[in-house]
Amino acid sequence: MKKRITVIGGGAWGTALAVQAVRAGADVELVLRNPDLAEHINANGENDLYLPGISLPGALRATTSYDGLRDADAVLLVTPAQHLRETLTKLAAHWTDNLPAVICSKGIETKTGALMAQVVTQSLGNVPVAVLSGPTFAQEVAKGLPAAITLACEDRVVGKRLVELIGTPEFRPYFSTDVAGVEVAGAIKNVLAIASGVVAGLELGDNARAALITRGIAEMSRLAVAMGGRVETMLGLAGLGDLTLTCTGTLSRNYTFGLALGQGRKAKDILAERRSVTEGVYTAASITDVAAKYGVEMPICKAVDQVANHDSDLRSTINGLLQRPFRDELEAAS
Repeated sequence: MKKRITVIGGGAWGTALAVQAVRAGADVELVLRNPDLAEHINANGENDLYLPGISLPGALRATTSYDGLRDADAVLLVTPAQHLRETLTKLAAHWTDNLPAVICSKGIETKTGALMAQVVTQSLGNVPVAVLSGPTFAQEVAKGLPAAITLACEDRVVGKRLVELIGTPEFRPYFSTDVAGVEVAGAIKNVLAIASGVVAGLELGDNARAALITRGIAEMSRLAVAMGGRVETMLGLAGLGDLTLTCTGTLSRNYTFGLALGQGRKAKDILAERRSVTEGVYTAASITDVAAKYGVEMPICKAVDQVANHDSDLRSTINGLLQRPFRDELEAAS
């Protein structure tokens, strides 16, 4: 039987995943909010608003309707994290009990501190939930360049089936059961990518960036374990892999946001120019409360929040980090 996949969200990443799903042999519906963009994609075979220069395959159809969910084998949720709950409220009437929800957005809900899997369960009930995360830029995936990702699902049977559903030789999903760990890694790496961009913008050097990435993994690991994840996940594709990419790649929205901050621009001015969401800014806003709830110290993430969301002086904030007391490297609260 022909595989059927519905992708919710027609930004760059949603479009790239829709292209990949076609490569994997599926008929694909790409669900957008904008009817004009859906019509344009169907007529021209290109999403030049979010993913210009990529020819979209004929087996990909854009729509604004949720009716196709009833025939889907899986739904890829690529809605920005802060809008996922609202989107799921609209989808709930179309969802069937055994239809897997594959979360492809990264973040922590600002108002509640919830991970995206929690948002899905609260909105849809006890449906199968998986998380797709890892070092991927949309443009490269859409072009068919090699990539490896993590697909996490607590149900091994469902998870393995999803791996086969979307995987190809060039797009390699590695299976994990650590849903919480993969989610925490994906959310926190966006915040750390902003910090890495700041390091580059201020020309603080490669030593500083290497230190930031390493200490960032320590922060990420502490929160992941506190929220039920595994520290080993932080050293895999969803952790170290994604963190390395977004802390060094100029295609990262979070990195380039931090770069502009480091070059002296104001956060509100940078964000006002952007069509796509810079998710790390929102995650930074929620991470202070989440970390306090779990008793986890996260000085880098807290510093990013102060600069990105509270207009704190950049140099003073960095000096505050550098003047922290020396610690043992493996000490739990470093």
